[in-house]
Amino acid sequence: MKVHELCCIGHITLDKVITPQNTVYMPGGTAYYFSRGINRFDDVDYALVTAVGASGMKAAEELRAEGIEMAVMPSKHSVYFENTYGENQDNRTQRVLTKADPFTTESLKAANTEAKIIHLGSLLADDFSLDIIRYLAGKSLLSADSQGFLREVRDQNVHAVDWDGKEEALKHIHFLKANEHEMEVLTGYTDIPSAAKRLYDWGVKEVLITLGSMGSVIYDGSTFYRIPAFIPAEVTDATGCGDTYVCGYLYQRVKGAGIEEAGRFAAAMATIKIQASGPFCAGKEDVLHCMNTAQQTLPEL
Repeated sequence: MKVHELCCIGHITLDKVITPQNTVYMPGGTAYYFSRGINRFDDVDYALVTAVGASGMKAAEELRAEGIEMAVMPSKHSVYFENTYGENQDNRTQRVLTKADPFTTESLKAANTEAKIIHLGSLLADDFSLDIIRYLAGKSLLSADSQGFLREVRDQNVHAVDWDGKEEALKHIHFLKANEHEMEVLTGYTDIPSAAKRLYDWGVKEVLITLGSMGSVIYDGSTFYRIPAFIPAEVTDATGCGDTYVCGYLYQRVKGAGIEEAGRFAAAMATIKIQASGPFCAGKEDVLHCMNTAQQTLPEL
């Protein structure tokens, strides 16, 4: 059986993005932003596993038409997000107007996708059960964004919750991304070193703490890597920036780059993405140019 380098599992969403400048309707979700980002690089073997309702099938077929290998599972509905940003793009409010069916171990076995690294593109707390995490960790290195595991929908409103069963789940997660708010929910710590060490102690091998416009910090159990934020020419739309960051990081890591190099590449991808609505749509040379020329802000520990 063919083993891909990278695979993302997650729902493609319908997104309504409201900013002070305008309102835009577009496909979204980790699965979408990750796939569109990784597809800009022609030297990586990638597959997507997703589940959409009828309203999301067009976006899935557009990805397939762009050459992305994918398995599409049926769902009664697609996830429909409403994201509202103020002037500060680091902050947003969300509503979920419809939810998709959660993934199941049986459906993922049927998809039969093998990869060196699998990224869990979780959007909501019930997308991936502990049984799924255990099953996939037996096949691949697992990556996860904590964001989705900490979001619960009640009456269309998104509420912050703790990750149910996190200590057991995190034993199986090799790469974990969390922002400063999510790391506090997960660990109870507000300082990066204490939070990162706690997550590492729970089993995460590479802890990625993103700090928005202040950069990011990556911890591997021995070193804290301070990754700069590259200052964008303009801030247009932050939706998908975290997904783009993880995409760039995992792409570089699966290609053999070190942690710091991968982190800088990821940060530059996120900077390019934030300057326009929609997914990352530049190339590797653009990322390298950003890394070499853009002004930088280093995070504090």
